[in-house]
Amino acid sequence: MSSRTRLTEDEITAGLAALPQWRRQGESITRTADAADFPAAIRVVVAVAGAAEEADHHPDIDIRWRTLTFVLSTHSAGGLTALDLRLAGRIDEALAQES
Repeated sequence: MSSRTRLTEDEITAGLAALPQWRRQGESITRTADAADFPAAIRVVVAVAGAAEEADHHPDIDIRWRTLTFVLSTHSAGGLTALDLRLAGRIDEALAQES
């Protein structure tokens, strides 16, 4: 199975069980987190940008001072794929490094 193959509902449920900070919103998953301050938030975004480039899979990111919201979906597949779950894990790691 390709990492760009759309996940089944059971696969999404199992994947999100390992990512407790993430929530499903239709055909996307989302997480909002607060960094310590604006520079810390930008460091998280820079770390996520590197991971996204490595994966050739890019999240939507909303930055509001120190609050970051990430939205993941594989648009070319029309929903969630393994790429989204892997990048969500990398985003969690970047956030943990700044806490």
